[in-house]
Amino acid sequence: MADPTAPDPAEAASAGQEDEQVVDPWQVKTSSDKGIDYDKLITQFGSSRITDDLLERFERLTGKKPHRFMRRGVFFSHRDLSDILDAYEKKTPFYLYTGRGPSSEAMHLGHLIPFIFTKYLQDVFNVPLVVQLTDDEKFLWKNLTADECHELAYKNARDIIACGFDMNKTFIFSDFDYVGGCPEFYKTIVRIEKHVTLNQAKGIFGFTDSDCIGKISFPAIQAAPSFGVSFPAIFGREESVKDVKCLIPCAIDQDPYFRMTRDVAPKLGFHKPALIHSTFFPALQGAQTKMNASQANSSIFLTDTATQIKDKITKEAYSGGRDTLEEHREHGGNTDVDISYQYLTFFLDDDDKLRQIKEDYESGRMLTGELKKELITVLQELVGEHQKRREMVTEDVVKQYMKPRPLCQ
Repeated sequence: MADPTAPDPAEAASAGQEDEQVVDPWQVKTSSDKGIDYDKLITQFGSSRITDDLLERFERLTGKKPHRFMRRGVFFSHRDLSDILDAYEKKTPFYLYTGRGPSSEAMHLGHLIPFIFTKYLQDVFNVPLVVQLTDDEKFLWKNLTADECHELAYKNARDIIACGFDMNKTFIFSDFDYVGGCPEFYKTIVRIEKHVTLNQAKGIFGFTDSDCIGKISFPAIQAAPSFGVSFPAIFGREESVKDVKCLIPCAIDQDPYFRMTRDVAPKLGFHKPALIHSTFFPALQGAQTKMNASQANSSIFLTDTATQIKDKITKEAYSGGRDTLEEHREHGGNTDVDISYQYLTFFLDDDDKLRQIKEDYESGRMLTGELKKELITVLQELVGEHQKRREMVTEDVVKQYMKPRPLCQ
Protein backbone atom coordinates (compact mmCIF):
# COMPACT_ATOMS: atom_id res chain seq x y z
CA MET A 1 0.00 0.00 0.00
CA ALA A 2 2.47 2.60 -1.18
CA ASP A 3 2.04 6.33 -1.58
CA PRO A 4 0.68 7.00 -5.10
CA THR A 5 3.89 8.86 -5.91
CA ALA A 6 6.06 5.92 -4.90
CA PRO A 7 7.22 3.26 -7.39
CA ASP A 8 6.05 -0.32 -7.30
CA PRO A 9 7.88 -2.26 -4.51
CA ALA A 10 8.91 -5.00 -6.92
CA GLU A 11 10.43 -2.46 -9.27
CA ALA A 12 12.15 -0.79 -6.30
CA ALA A 13 13.63 -4.08 -5.17
CA SER A 14 14.85 -4.78 -8.68
CA ALA A 15 16.42 -1.33 -8.90
CA GLY A 16 18.17 -1.94 -5.59
CA GLN A 17 19.68 -5.16 -6.91
CA GLU A 18 20.88 -3.50 -10.13
CA ASP A 19 22.53 -0.76 -8.11
CA GLU A 20 23.88 -3.29 -5.57
CA GLN A 21 22.10 -1.22 -2.96
CA VAL A 22 19.55 -2.52 -0.43
CA VAL A 23 17.65 -0.25 1.96
CA ASP A 24 14.75 -1.43 4.08
CA PRO A 25 13.85 -1.34 7.81
CA TRP A 26 16.07 -4.36 8.50
CA GLN A 27 19.15 -3.95 6.33
CA VAL A 28 21.20 -1.20 4.73
CA LYS A 29 24.07 -2.10 2.44
CA THR A 30 25.78 -1.05 -0.77
CA SER A 31 28.85 -2.07 -2.73
CA SER A 32 29.97 1.55 -3.20
CA ASP A 33 32.77 2.99 -1.05
CA LYS A 34 30.87 6.28 -1.12
CA GLY A 35 27.87 4.69 0.55
CA ILE A 36 24.19 4.83 -0.35
CA ASP A 37 23.15 6.76 -3.47
CA TYR A 38 20.48 8.98 -1.89
CA ASP A 39 19.35 10.51 -5.17
CA LYS A 40 18.38 7.06 -6.37
CA LEU A 41 16.72 6.37 -3.03
CA ILE A 42 14.58 9.51 -3.34
CA THR A 43 13.45 8.33 -6.77
CA GLN A 44 12.88 4.79 -5.50
CA PHE A 45 10.82 5.89 -2.46
CA GLY A 46 9.09 8.80 -4.15
CA SER A 47 10.04 11.40 -1.53
CA SER A 48 11.23 14.99 -2.14
CA ARG A 49 14.66 16.51 -1.59
CA ILE A 50 14.99 19.32 0.94
CA THR A 51 15.80 22.34 -1.19
CA ASP A 52 17.55 25.62 -0.41
CA ASP A 53 14.19 27.36 -0.82
CA LEU A 54 12.65 25.14 1.84
CA LEU A 55 15.56 25.82 4.20
CA GLU A 56 15.22 29.56 3.61
CA ARG A 57 11.50 29.38 4.40
CA PHE A 58 12.24 27.36 7.56
CA GLU A 59 14.69 30.02 8.76
CA ARG A 60 12.38 32.89 7.83
CA LEU A 61 9.40 31.45 9.72
CA THR A 62 11.22 30.18 12.80
CA GLY A 63 13.88 32.87 13.08
CA LYS A 64 16.39 30.05 13.67
CA LYS A 65 19.33 28.95 11.56
CA PRO A 66 18.67 25.44 10.17
CA HIS A 67 20.46 22.75 12.14
CA ARG A 68 23.78 21.60 10.73
CA PHE A 69 22.06 18.31 9.84
CA MET A 70 19.78 20.26 7.51
CA ARG A 71 22.50 22.55 6.16
CA ARG A 72 24.77 19.60 5.33
CA GLY A 73 22.17 17.27 3.91
CA VAL A 74 22.17 14.76 6.78
CA PHE A 75 18.41 15.30 6.83
CA PHE A 76 17.96 15.47 3.10
CA SER A 77 14.51 14.24 2.12
CA HIS A 78 10.93 14.87 3.21
CA ARG A 79 7.26 14.28 2.72
CA ASP A 80 5.00 17.31 3.23
CA LEU A 81 7.42 19.33 5.38
CA SER A 82 5.89 22.42 3.77
CA ASP A 83 2.54 21.50 5.35
CA ILE A 84 4.16 21.54 8.79
CA LEU A 85 5.67 24.96 8.08
CA ASP A 86 2.19 26.11 6.99
CA ALA A 87 0.80 24.85 10.31
CA TYR A 88 3.55 26.64 12.24
CA GLU A 89 2.91 29.86 10.32
CA LYS A 90 -0.85 29.64 10.97
CA LYS A 91 -0.32 28.58 14.60
CA THR A 92 -2.33 25.38 14.12
CA PRO A 93 -1.33 22.42 16.34
CA PHE A 94 1.12 19.68 15.43
CA TYR A 95 3.49 17.41 17.29
CA LEU A 96 6.69 15.43 16.74
CA TYR A 97 6.99 11.65 16.76
CA THR A 98 10.15 9.58 16.65
CA GLY A 99 11.26 6.26 18.10
CA ARG A 100 13.85 3.70 19.01
CA GLY A 101 13.97 -0.09 18.77
CA PRO A 102 15.68 -1.17 22.02
CA SER A 103 17.80 -4.16 21.00
CA SER A 104 20.94 -3.32 22.98
CA GLU A 105 21.76 -1.89 26.40
CA ALA A 106 24.18 0.67 24.97
CA MET A 107 23.09 3.03 22.20
CA HIS A 108 25.69 4.17 19.67
CA LEU A 109 26.36 7.44 17.86
CA GLY A 110 24.09 6.54 14.97
CA HIS A 111 21.16 6.19 17.36
CA LEU A 112 21.78 9.74 18.57
CA ILE A 113 21.22 11.38 15.18
CA PRO A 114 17.38 11.47 15.17
CA PHE A 115 17.26 12.45 18.83
CA ILE A 116 19.73 15.33 18.48
CA PHE A 117 17.71 16.63 15.57
CA THR A 118 14.32 16.06 17.20
CA LYS A 119 15.52 17.96 20.28
CA TYR A 120 16.38 20.87 17.99
CA LEU A 121 12.95 20.72 16.35
CA GLN A 122 11.21 20.61 19.73
CA ASP A 123 13.11 23.72 20.82
CA VAL A 124 12.43 25.58 17.56
CA PHE A 125 8.75 24.69 17.15
CA ASN A 126 7.94 24.49 20.89
CA VAL A 127 5.60 21.51 20.38
CA PRO A 128 4.88 18.18 22.11
CA LEU A 129 6.93 15.09 21.30
CA VAL A 130 6.09 11.39 21.60
CA VAL A 131 8.88 8.79 21.54
CA GLN A 132 7.91 5.18 20.86
CA LEU A 133 10.15 2.42 22.24
CA THR A 134 9.33 -0.65 20.16
CA ASP A 135 10.25 -3.36 22.66
CA ASP A 136 7.55 -5.54 21.10
CA GLU A 137 9.22 -5.28 17.68
CA LYS A 138 12.61 -6.34 19.05
CA PHE A 139 11.02 -9.32 20.79
CA LEU A 140 9.54 -10.42 17.46
CA TRP A 141 12.72 -9.92 15.40
CA LYS A 142 15.56 -10.61 17.84
CA ASN A 143 16.60 -13.56 19.98
CA LEU A 144 15.54 -11.78 23.17
CA THR A 145 12.83 -12.46 25.73
CA ALA A 146 9.93 -10.06 26.18
CA ASP A 147 11.23 -9.10 29.63
CA GLU A 148 14.71 -8.41 28.25
CA CYS A 149 13.31 -6.12 25.54
CA HIS A 150 11.14 -4.30 28.08
CA GLU A 151 14.14 -3.75 30.35
CA LEU A 152 16.22 -2.47 27.42
CA ALA A 153 13.48 0.04 26.60
CA TYR A 154 13.82 1.63 30.02
CA LYS A 155 17.62 1.65 29.80
CA ASN A 156 17.51 3.28 26.38
CA ALA A 157 15.04 5.83 27.71
CA ARG A 158 17.81 7.17 29.97
CA ASP A 159 20.00 7.92 26.94
CA ILE A 160 17.08 9.56 25.15
CA ILE A 161 16.25 11.73 28.15
CA ALA A 162 19.93 12.69 28.41
CA CYS A 163 19.58 14.42 25.04
CA GLY A 164 17.76 17.19 26.92
CA PHE A 165 14.11 16.92 25.91
CA ASP A 166 11.65 19.15 27.74
CA MET A 167 9.85 16.95 30.29
CA ASN A 168 6.77 19.16 30.10
CA LYS A 169 6.48 18.50 26.38
CA THR A 170 7.77 14.92 26.02
CA PHE A 171 6.09 11.53 26.47
CA ILE A 172 8.25 8.41 26.09
CA PHE A 173 6.47 5.07 26.03
CA SER A 174 7.14 1.35 25.79
CA ASP A 175 4.77 -0.50 23.48
CA PHE A 176 4.50 -3.32 26.02
CA ASP A 177 3.24 -0.76 28.55
CA TYR A 178 1.13 1.52 26.39
CA VAL A 179 -0.75 -0.88 24.11
CA GLY A 180 -2.30 -2.54 27.15
CA GLY A 181 -2.81 0.67 29.08
CA CYS A 182 -4.47 2.95 26.52
CA PRO A 183 -7.64 1.68 24.78
CA GLU A 184 -7.52 4.56 22.26
CA PHE A 185 -4.05 3.52 21.14
CA TYR A 186 -5.15 -0.08 20.61
CA LYS A 187 -8.28 1.03 18.76
CA THR A 188 -6.11 3.09 16.38
CA ILE A 189 -3.87 0.07 15.76
CA VAL A 190 -6.84 -2.15 14.91
CA ARG A 191 -8.36 0.47 12.63
CA ILE A 192 -5.09 0.66 10.70
CA GLU A 193 -4.83 -3.14 10.52
CA LYS A 194 -8.30 -3.33 8.98
CA HIS A 195 -7.16 -1.24 6.01
CA VAL A 196 -3.96 -3.17 5.20
CA THR A 197 -4.22 -6.54 3.46
CA LEU A 198 -1.73 -9.37 3.83
CA ASN A 199 -0.70 -8.95 0.18
CA GLN A 200 -0.04 -5.26 0.75
CA ALA A 201 2.06 -6.00 3.84
CA LYS A 202 4.08 -8.57 1.89
CA GLY A 203 4.59 -6.11 -0.96
CA ILE A 204 5.75 -3.26 1.28
CA PHE A 205 7.82 -5.15 3.84
CA GLY A 206 8.79 -8.37 2.09
CA PHE A 207 7.13 -10.67 4.63
CA THR A 208 7.03 -14.35 3.73
CA ASP A 209 4.79 -17.27 4.68
CA SER A 210 7.35 -18.33 7.29
CA ASP A 211 7.20 -15.02 9.20
CA CYS A 212 5.24 -15.08 12.45
CA ILE A 213 1.94 -13.18 12.45
CA GLY A 214 3.35 -10.78 15.04
CA LYS A 215 5.74 -9.35 12.45
CA ILE A 216 2.93 -8.91 9.95
CA SER A 217 0.79 -6.96 12.43
CA PHE A 218 3.61 -4.83 13.84
CA PRO A 219 3.64 -2.06 11.16
CA ALA A 220 0.24 -0.88 12.41
CA ILE A 221 1.74 -0.42 15.89
CA GLN A 222 4.52 1.79 14.52
CA ALA A 223 1.96 3.68 12.45
CA ALA A 224 -0.47 4.44 15.29
CA PRO A 225 1.57 7.21 17.02
CA SER A 226 1.27 9.22 13.78
CA PHE A 227 -2.30 10.10 14.81
CA GLY A 228 -3.12 12.31 17.79
CA VAL A 229 -6.13 10.17 18.77
CA SER A 230 -3.60 7.64 20.09
CA PHE A 231 -2.71 10.04 22.91
CA PRO A 232 -5.89 11.15 24.71
CA ALA A 233 -3.92 12.26 27.78
CA ILE A 234 -2.05 14.76 25.57
CA PHE A 235 -4.59 15.85 22.98
CA GLY A 236 -7.92 14.94 24.54
CA ARG A 237 -10.77 12.92 23.06
CA GLU A 238 -12.57 15.65 21.13
CA GLU A 239 -13.26 15.30 17.41
CA SER A 240 -10.86 18.20 16.77
CA VAL A 241 -7.87 16.00 17.66
CA LYS A 242 -8.11 14.65 14.09
CA ASP A 243 -6.87 18.05 12.91
CA VAL A 244 -3.57 17.76 14.83
CA LYS A 245 -0.75 17.11 12.37
CA CYS A 246 2.39 15.07 12.97
CA LEU A 247 6.02 15.43 11.85
CA ILE A 248 8.25 12.35 12.01
CA PRO A 249 12.06 12.73 11.94
CA CYS A 250 13.58 9.34 11.10
CA ALA A 251 16.21 7.56 9.02
CA ILE A 252 14.98 6.90 5.50
CA ASP A 253 14.99 3.10 6.00
CA GLN A 254 11.86 3.61 8.16
CA ASP A 255 9.96 5.20 5.26
CA PRO A 256 8.09 2.01 4.22
CA TYR A 257 6.21 2.06 7.54
CA PHE A 258 5.02 5.57 6.92
CA ARG A 259 4.20 5.16 3.24
CA MET A 260 1.71 2.59 4.49
CA THR A 261 0.57 5.01 7.22
CA ARG A 262 0.08 7.87 4.77
CA ASP A 263 -2.01 5.67 2.49
CA VAL A 264 -4.28 4.61 5.37
CA ALA A 265 -4.64 8.09 6.93
CA PRO A 266 -7.36 9.51 4.61
CA LYS A 267 -9.41 6.34 5.00
CA LEU A 268 -9.49 6.99 8.75
CA GLY A 269 -10.19 10.69 8.39
CA PHE A 270 -6.72 11.75 9.58
CA HIS A 271 -3.99 13.97 8.16
CA LYS A 272 -1.11 12.16 6.52
CA PRO A 273 1.97 12.38 8.76
CA ALA A 274 4.81 14.49 7.40
CA LEU A 275 8.33 13.07 7.41
CA ILE A 276 11.87 14.35 7.33
CA HIS A 277 14.45 11.69 6.46
CA SER A 278 18.08 11.36 7.48
CA THR A 279 20.97 9.62 5.79
CA PHE A 280 22.65 6.70 7.56
CA PHE A 281 25.49 7.00 10.02
CA PRO A 282 28.19 4.75 8.53
CA ALA A 283 30.10 1.99 10.27
CA LEU A 284 33.71 2.68 11.20
CA GLN A 285 34.88 0.27 8.50
CA GLY A 286 33.24 2.24 5.69
CA ALA A 287 30.02 3.62 4.25
CA GLN A 288 28.88 0.36 2.65
CA THR A 289 26.68 -0.23 5.70
CA LYS A 290 25.35 1.70 8.67
CA MET A 291 26.70 1.51 12.22
CA ASN A 292 25.41 -1.65 13.92
CA ALA A 293 25.05 -2.15 17.68
CA SER A 294 25.57 -5.91 17.31
CA GLN A 295 29.07 -5.35 15.89
CA ALA A 296 31.13 -3.73 18.63
CA ASN A 297 34.07 -2.74 16.43
CA SER A 298 31.81 -1.02 13.90
CA SER A 299 30.39 1.38 16.47
CA ILE A 300 31.19 4.13 18.93
CA PHE A 301 28.91 3.49 21.90
CA LEU A 302 27.62 6.11 24.29
CA THR A 303 29.18 4.05 27.08
CA ASP A 304 32.68 4.03 25.53
CA THR A 305 35.52 5.59 27.49
CA ALA A 306 37.76 8.30 26.04
CA THR A 307 40.46 5.65 25.54
CA GLN A 308 38.08 3.28 23.76
CA ILE A 309 36.96 6.08 21.44
CA LYS A 310 40.56 6.93 20.61
CA ASP A 311 41.50 3.30 19.98
CA LYS A 312 38.46 2.62 17.75
CA ILE A 313 39.00 5.71 15.61
CA THR A 314 42.75 5.11 15.36
CA LYS A 315 42.51 1.42 14.47
CA GLU A 316 39.13 0.97 12.80
CA ALA A 317 38.07 4.17 11.02
CA TYR A 318 38.34 3.68 7.25
CA SER A 319 40.74 6.15 5.71
CA GLY A 320 40.55 8.07 2.48
CA GLY A 321 44.26 8.76 2.65
CA ARG A 322 46.88 7.61 0.15
CA ASP A 323 49.14 4.56 0.53
CA THR A 324 52.30 6.58 1.13
CA LEU A 325 53.11 9.95 2.65
CA GLU A 326 54.50 11.18 -0.65
CA GLU A 327 51.35 10.23 -2.56
CA HIS A 328 49.14 11.81 0.05
CA ARG A 329 51.08 15.08 0.02
CA GLU A 330 50.88 15.16 -3.78
CA HIS A 331 47.31 13.98 -4.39
CA GLY A 332 45.52 14.53 -1.08
CA GLY A 333 42.91 12.39 0.65
CA ASN A 334 39.40 11.45 -0.43
CA THR A 335 36.79 12.92 1.94
CA ASP A 336 34.00 11.12 0.07
CA VAL A 337 35.07 7.81 1.60
CA ASP A 338 37.05 8.87 4.69
CA ILE A 339 35.03 7.92 7.77
CA SER A 340 36.71 10.40 10.11
CA TYR A 341 35.72 13.26 7.83
CA GLN A 342 32.22 11.83 7.37
CA TYR A 343 31.74 11.68 11.15
CA LEU A 344 32.87 15.29 11.48
CA THR A 345 30.12 16.34 9.05
CA PHE A 346 27.66 15.00 11.65
CA PHE A 347 29.21 16.31 14.84
CA LEU A 348 31.50 19.30 14.17
CA ASP A 349 29.24 22.33 14.44
CA ASP A 350 31.67 24.90 13.01
CA ASP A 351 30.99 25.15 9.25
CA ASP A 352 34.14 27.16 8.57
CA LYS A 353 36.38 24.72 10.42
CA LEU A 354 34.81 21.75 8.62
CA ARG A 355 35.36 23.50 5.28
CA GLN A 356 39.01 24.13 6.16
CA ILE A 357 39.56 20.51 7.22
CA LYS A 358 38.10 19.32 3.92
CA GLU A 359 40.33 21.66 1.95
CA ASP A 360 43.46 20.72 3.93
CA TYR A 361 42.85 16.97 3.69
CA GLU A 362 42.01 16.96 0.00
CA SER A 363 45.07 19.10 -0.79
CA GLY A 364 47.40 16.83 1.19
CA ARG A 365 48.26 19.43 3.81
CA MET A 366 46.47 17.38 6.49
CA LEU A 367 47.36 13.74 7.06
CA THR A 368 45.00 10.93 8.05
CA GLY A 369 46.39 10.83 11.59
CA GLU A 370 45.76 14.54 12.02
CA LEU A 371 42.21 14.17 10.71
CA LYS A 372 41.53 11.31 13.10
CA LYS A 373 42.87 13.41 15.97
CA GLU A 374 40.34 16.13 15.16
CA LEU A 375 37.53 13.58 15.25
CA ILE A 376 38.74 11.95 18.47
CA THR A 377 38.62 15.31 20.26
CA VAL A 378 35.09 16.03 19.05
CA LEU A 379 33.72 12.59 19.94
CA GLN A 380 35.40 12.36 23.33
CA GLU A 381 33.78 15.65 24.31
CA LEU A 382 30.37 14.69 22.85
CA VAL A 383 30.22 11.26 24.49
CA GLY A 384 31.71 12.51 27.76
CA GLU A 385 29.09 15.24 28.11
CA HIS A 386 26.32 12.78 27.26
CA GLN A 387 27.53 10.38 29.95
CA LYS A 388 27.44 13.16 32.56
CA ARG A 389 23.84 14.00 31.65
CA ARG A 390 22.84 10.34 31.67
CA GLU A 391 24.18 9.90 35.19
CA MET A 392 21.67 12.54 36.31
CA VAL A 393 18.72 10.60 34.85
CA THR A 394 17.37 8.64 37.81
CA GLU A 395 14.74 5.90 37.75
CA ASP A 396 12.24 8.44 39.08
CA VAL A 397 13.01 10.83 36.20
CA VAL A 398 12.45 8.02 33.69
CA LYS A 399 9.08 7.24 35.27
CA GLN A 400 8.04 10.89 34.98
CA TYR A 401 8.82 11.00 31.25
CA MET A 402 7.05 7.68 30.69
CA LYS A 403 3.84 8.51 32.58
CA PRO A 404 0.84 9.22 30.32
CA ARG A 405 -0.15 12.80 31.14
CA PRO A 406 -1.12 16.15 29.61
CA LEU A 407 1.76 17.97 27.91
CA CYS A 408 2.24 21.71 27.48
CA GLN A 409 1.18 22.78 23.99
